[in-house]
Amino acid sequence: MTPMSKPAFWRSTPPAVFPPVMGLFGVALGWRRAAEAFGTSTAIADLVLGATVMIFLLLFAAYMAKFLARPEVVLEDLRVLPGRAGLAAASLSVMLFAAAMVPYSERLASFLLTVGVLWHMVLAGLMSYVLAKGPAAQRKTTPVWHLSYVGFVVAPLSAVPLGMIPLAMGLFISTIGIAVVIYAISLSQLAQRDPPPPLRPLLAIHLAPLSLFGTIAASVELTGMAICFALLATLVLAIMLYKARYLTAAGFSPLWGAFTFPLAAYGGMMLALASVAGFFGFIGGAVLVAATLITIYIAAKVLQMFVKGSLAKGTNAAIA
Repeated sequence: MTPMSKPAFWRSTPPAVFPPVMGLFGVALGWRRAAEAFGTSTAIADLVLGATVMIFLLLFAAYMAKFLARPEVVLEDLRVLPGRAGLAAASLSVMLFAAAMVPYSERLASFLLTVGVLWHMVLAGLMSYVLAKGPAAQRKTTPVWHLSYVGFVVAPLSAVPLGMIPLAMGLFISTIGIAVVIYAISLSQLAQRDPPPPLRPLLAIHLAPLSLFGTIAASVELTGMAICFALLATLVLAIMLYKARYLTAAGFSPLWGAFTFPLAAYGGMMLALASVAGFFGFIGGAVLVAATLITIYIAAKVLQMFVKGSLAKGTNAAIA
């Protein structure tokens, strides 16, 4: 490549493309839960899932090409917040892909689950290495830590229906402890100072772990625990809605991808509790419709930025 030539498009594939894709996977799984709760067709779930899988595979191939061209890009992407969130969302998307494949092929679902968990373990290790080697200011706890260290709780969404109950419960219990530590540190930091407006959308990530804990608890019939998590998640969602202008004060950015998967996870949790009380299902259905519209809008905007080349520059993505 000559000094005046531009790098190939895929060489700057930004990890920031993956959070809204993770949101789309969550929406697809949410519509499947809605079909189960209300006894309706899975057509919407299948449509969203098919489109999401195609988008994810294309983006995954582009990032893998970038990685193979220069493996160091992973460490460079992990040095910035959009990169950390995006790479974590990519591996978590594989776990969600596994959950989506359970009804079609348990063998494929098991393979994807294994790949997703191992990949996420490697990323969590690399992120810890980058944080340890980086400046002290970079080691400040952020909501993205939920994705990197608590994100393993996505695995039980496929592990439970696949009959891997010990794995599911092990991840469920261990990630609750990690989440409690992150929540405690985050609350302490918020009490001391506000995050800058461009980073505030990341606060929405705090909704995701509680919603996933509630979903997993419901799936293993720990109903009382599931309802407790639902109440806590509802409190967080209420605060988010009340502080919507605060969270979006900086205007649209790729970090808005952080709004997508937590909303989908909350809707899915409520639908998982529909068998306990009908109003849970109606709340879940309403949130799922809103999550679908919001996620499609954000995903379209982020993918448009990616195609135009502004996403890589705006998120300081590494170039192979």
